Amino acid sequence: MSDDAYQRDTAAFAAMLVKQAAWPAALVIAVDSIAPLVASARGALHAPLAVLALVVAAASAVVVLGLSTLLLFDALLFRLMASHGDEVSGGSAVDDMLARMRLKPASLTPRPLEERVAGTRKLLARQRIAFAIFVVAFLTAGFWMPR
Repeated sequence: MSDDAYQRDTAAFAAMLVKQAAWPAALVIAVDSIAPLVASARGALHAPLAVLALVVAAASAVVVLGLSTLLLFDALLFRLMASHGDEVSGGSAVDDMLARMRLKPASLTPRPLEERVAGTRKLLARQRIAFAIFVVAFLTAGFWMPR
């Protein structure tokens, strides 16, 4: 991969991560703030299943927000990588920063970009699973419970 393509692809991946971290977090915050009101208006707070669903929705909301924060951090790391001329120097800069922050032990050789992207995609998949759990729990608590 040429240096220009590396920088362009890495910056595009970082921009995608910002979007993928922001919209679920914003939606979870907005929906979770009204979830008890919706459940109460439908009389669902008297049903044990609805209360359990609200607890699951709140717990999964926390997980979504935590994973969104990690994705935003990864986006910043990919932007740092993109600011360097090539993959080796960008990876070394990220590894050096992570070592100085004591988040990862120092390594002699930087990990390839493909490994970093694969790890971030795993985080993205976990965020989507947590978001799906949140949506199902919210709908169970607020809309699918009988009056």
